[in-house]
Amino acid sequence: MKRTVEVQIPEDQVNQAATMFIKTANEFTSYILVTRNGNSVNAKSLLGFLSLGMRSGVEAELSAEGGDAEEALEALAGILEHRV
Repeated sequence: MKRTVEVQIPEDQVNQAATMFIKTANEFTSYILVTRNGNSVNAKSLLGFLSLGMRSGVEAELSAEGGDAEEALEALAGILEHRV
């Protein structure tokens, strides 16, 4: 299952959003990847997430496999789209 999102995280909130993203990702049992510019990282890895350089206006793809994949993608997309 995949979902493309446009990141809408204010620059001054990137670190807080990253922490919330990782904490949320770790609440799910699904295997989750985040991809940007062809680089994929485990969504449960803070250093991996930060290495992608997420900021407002960039596009990222979330993919998940597992029993709670749909819920995971919805929750994580909400963080990247700054809806939570």
